[in-house]
Amino acid sequence: MKSRLAYLWAVALLLGMWELGALLAGEVVIAGPGTVLARLVVEAQQARFWRHVGSSAFRVAAALCISFVAAVPLGLLLGSSRRADKIVRPLIYLTYPIPKIVLLPLVLLVFGLGDPGKIAMLSIILFFQLLITTRDAARGVDREAKYSLYSLGGTRLDLFRHVIWPACLPGVFTALRIATGTVVAVLFFVESIGTRYGMGFYILDAWGRADVQQIFVGMVVLALLGVILYETFDTLERLFCRWKQL
Repeated sequence: MKSRLAYLWAVALLLGMWELGALLAGEVVIAGPGTVLARLVVEAQQARFWRHVGSSAFRVAAALCISFVAAVPLGLLLGSSRRADKIVRPLIYLTYPIPKIVLLPLVLLVFGLGDPGKIAMLSIILFFQLLITTRDAARGVDREAKYSLYSLGGTRLDLFRHVIWPACLPGVFTALRIATGTVVAVLFFVESIGTRYGMGFYILDAWGRADVQQIFVGMVVLALLGVILYETFDTLERLFCRWKQL
């Protein structure tokens, strides 16, 4: 109950700051919350608007699934095997610091300007965030826990299933929550190139027409998408990591 009240208080504070900014700068520069809400209701009645929303949501969901499937098992392997980590570590250290967004032209050349190229770019960025976090979490598993399982006759598969995976799961959810902000930000960038649908295109199209209200509608939708993803992963962590709440 207290957390919900704190959440509502934070929303009220943000809306108040937004309204104050609109009053100081004027509706021509910053559309107020009431104006944006009214415009959002109008936009929500149009099928084209929901196609923009659906395109962005699909790209984000696909990228999250691909990066999760690719990065998490590899991170678990590297974190639990010194030999494998020693082989792959130099490649990770050389490629991780590179700003992945600079690879966008190359990714679009390889995968095309459509959904595959945009999903690939998002997946590459998310992949490294999930990989590093999962690997570090797996490396932090206590040796005593591993030895205890082996002393009870457990196999290496049992080790992954009953020790490493549960121990790493909170770190994986933390990485996913952090990644929500990154993926939404990059989504806006990749959707500004070679597309007709998506919230990134929606905002840039409004910017080109100096439609401030539509710009803020797009910003609100992207913000809501990020909040929904964040809360989803937070809820899943509480569901699958109940032992943390004991």
